[in-house]
Amino acid sequence: MTTKAQEEFQLRWQGSLADYVTAIAWSPNGLVLSASSAAGEIILLSPETQNLTLLEADNGQSIDCLAISPDSKFLAASGQNGQVKLWQLSDSPTLITTLENKPVWVDRLAWNPKANQLAFSLGRYVQVWDATANEVITTLNFEASSVMDLAWHPKGQFLAACGNQGARVWNAKDWDAEPEVLEIPSASVAIAWSPDGKYIADGNLDNTLSVMEWGQPNPWVMQGFPGKVRQLTWSQTSAPLLASCSSETVVAWQRSPDESVGWASQVLEAHEGVVRAIAFQPKTTLLASAAEDGLLCLWQHAQQVVQVLEGAPNGFSCMAWHPQGHQLAAGGKDGELLLWSKASRGQGFRKRL
Repeated sequence: MTTKAQEEFQLRWQGSLADYVTAIAWSPNGLVLSASSAAGEIILLSPETQNLTLLEADNGQSIDCLAISPDSKFLAASGQNGQVKLWQLSDSPTLITTLENKPVWVDRLAWNPKANQLAFSLGRYVQVWDATANEVITTLNFEASSVMDLAWHPKGQFLAACGNQGARVWNAKDWDAEPEVLEIPSASVAIAWSPDGKYIADGNLDNTLSVMEWGQPNPWVMQGFPGKVRQLTWSQTSAPLLASCSSETVVAWQRSPDESVGWASQVLEAHEGVVRAIAFQPKTTLLASAAEDGLLCLWQHAQQVVQVLEGAPNGFSCMAWHPQGHQLAAGGKDGELLLWSKASRGQGFRKRL
């Protein structure tokens, strides 16, 4: 069956890493794609020239997170050995800093969207490192548990971290001030600000999702998920649109003008395996979901599947949109690395039923 739509994605490039692809990151200028594996590899790919650079070879120690600075000048990577490494990106990428930390698995990195400040998890702590000054500017104590996720406010003025008993939000203009505490009865494993900074959402271990309007005391709490809410993503559009994934299920949430309704939901059912990644195409309502069933589904308006991409038979592990939205990269459990590009407008989608 085919359906008419404005865009179709076709496979442009594919390669492979030695093991499970753990993370994918695009540079904000869209010129470079980075990927890492559970074997410790880190690669850089130029989608235009298809030149591939190996930054780190297979060493048996997993790299679990990648992040590229807002000015596209620095790549940060970390994982199993606790080191945070920083490369300066250029025609010849150069390793410029290695932050040696105590033996703790670092699995969260996040750049301030307005400055070259990198936040990363260190067990129960969060450190913020200034790439320009080449120094750690603060160490924040989460106290309640290990930090499970990090998120900067879109304007860079707040940093949120979540874990046991919910989230804490620090003011980047005064790191010594007491953080705002967003309490959750269990633990929060995912956290995300809306693009306008008006809302902050938490995915929780007790199979709930909470959404708070920043500055207001009482959150909305959504229940009934089949498992923990493992990932969240907001659409970069004017209407508040949030997607969440739990087990094999994706749910889209739209802010209702009716205060008694709060957030209206739509369950998106297509996957038969655990959903590992969800992301909205930048500045649109096209939602991508990648799962362990080997399917990467594209949902028009976060409602209906309009294309299914494949290429990782034993399952997808991660995914990321190009910042301009015309390309989509995904990694697989067996090391597959795939890149799709938007085809000519007006072509039909091949829809899997």
